[in-house]
Order: sequence, then structure tokens, then C-alpha cells
Amino acid sequence: MGFLFQKVTINGRLIPELVNNLGITYKEAQKFVDRKRVYYKGKILTDKKAMLNDEIEIIMFKSIPTGNKPIFEVQEFGVFDKPSGIAVHPKNLSDEQTLLDDVKYYLGSNANLAHRIDKETSGLVLCGKTKQDEINLKKMFEEKKIQKYYLAVVKGHLKEKIVIDKPILKNKNIDIKVKVLIDEKGKKSITEITPIKIIGENTLVEAKPLTGRQHQIRVHLFEIGHPIVGEPIYGVNFEVADKYLDGKLSLAERIQHIGHYRLLLHSHKIEFEYKGIKYIIISKYDMIKNS
Repeated sequence: MGFLFQKVTINGRLIPELVNNLGITYKEAQKFVDRKRVYYKGKILTDKKAMLNDEIEIIMFKSIPTGNKPIFEVQEFGVFDKPSGIAVHPKNLSDEQTLLDDVKYYLGSNANLAHRIDKETSGLVLCGKTKQDEINLKKMFEEKKIQKYYLAVVKGHLKEKIVIDKPILKNKNIDIKVKVLIDEKGKKSITEITPIKIIGENTLVEAKPLTGRQHQIRVHLFEIGHPIVGEPIYGVNFEVADKYLDGKLSLAERIQHIGHYRLLLHSHKIEFEYKGIKYIIISKYDMIKNS
């Protein structure tokens, strides 16, 4: 688990005491309060100017590595090859180990993710070693200066390259649990799909997202009638999808209703230039062989 409760004795004003006891900056100490991670006598403490002479509890992130070491590393950043089924970061206190545990353990406490991929998706994740490198890399993603390439096994035979240009809208309907929808009111979203080879009734394709919307490749491929093998949300029975999203779908049920134990989508290559150096990083994981 990445989050743990740590007891701290405070003898004075809260923020300076957090700085001295934890060896953090004033800004970091203030974030603990802003994010409601400081507790006093079982209640959230929100007063940054509080004067105390007592013990408090702070929710701290402690790295408990899974052993997933970076496959590439330089002074400014590192790249991890994330397995399918591992989240990139914890969403709540009860979450188990995530990629962030390995990021901070192997790259340092200041290291952080520069982007995200789905829990279901395997493959490359780029991480900055310092806050400034993280900011720089995130900005490069926003400015489309970093290109990601994915491999996917899709249902049916796709024989020609296709460019999918369909707007994606984040779902706000609480009665429907899917993350995003194809909708004219959504943001412009473009994905290039290039077929590589036929595999039985399916096709191995390379997907190149030219925009960075959540679940973009997944919902785009479903929309053109070639959903990704193992897709647990888009194009499956609503009851099955809801059960999956609630974390209640067993492995046996997943294989029975969806046809595969994982989503066959893999981030296999990243290309970018950073501080005058051109990088092309390719995953060593063979999704086809291991699926």
C-alpha cells in the first residue's frame, strides 16, 4: 500500500513543525493540509496556522516497490514497462501497490509520472526525476512533442490504414459508468491505425494517437467496429461492464463474458527530444507471446 498513517509530535505552529519534523518544504507542508491528509484527534485538521502541543497523524506516501525497475534511465527521467493489471498511481488509501511505488523507490522521492496509461494497458510510462523535469515533460505531452505508439489486437480483419477522427466527450451521466463517449460536443480526437498482420480472426495493429484523450484508442477502435480483444467496457453487456468497473468481475467471469483475461493494448514505443537529445524508447515486452 502506498499510503500510511505517520504520527508526528507538534510543539508549536503546524506548518513550520511539519517542515522541521518531515524535512519537507513549506509548500509541501501546506499541500498536506490542503489535501486533507492531516488528522488531529481523529478529525481532519484544516487550520494551517494551528498552534499545537500534541501528537497528530499524517497520511504519507511510502514506496513499497513491486520490483519493476526502469528499463531506461538518464539524469532527467526514467521509463518503466508497466504490466497490465497494475495502476499507475493510487486513487484512494485502500489501493494496493501501484507503479508510483516503483517510480519513487528507483528514481527518488521527487520523481513522478509525466503521463498515465490505463490499469488494463501495459507498456511504457515516462517519469520525470525532479519536479521541473516532470513539468517539462508534461508540457511536451500537451504540446504534442512526445509521440506514443501502441500495439493492439483487435477483433476482425483490418487490412488498410485508417485515420479515426471522432470527438470524445467525458461522460457525466452517473447512470452510465463508462468513462467517455463519442459525441459531437466532445473534444477533437484523432488516432492513426495501421494494420500489421492478421492473427486468426483478429488483427494486430499499431495505434498512433495524435491527441491525448482518456480511453481514446479503446473507444475509437470500438466505434469503427474493431474493439480491442479483452475490452471490458466498450461494446460489452452493460451488466458485465458495471460489474467489472465495480471490481466484482471474477477472472472466470471475465474470460467467459469478455474472452480474455486482459486488454490486449500495449504502449510499445515513445519518441521525443529532450534537452537536445533524441530518444526512441521501445518496450521489450512481447504482448502477443505473453497473451
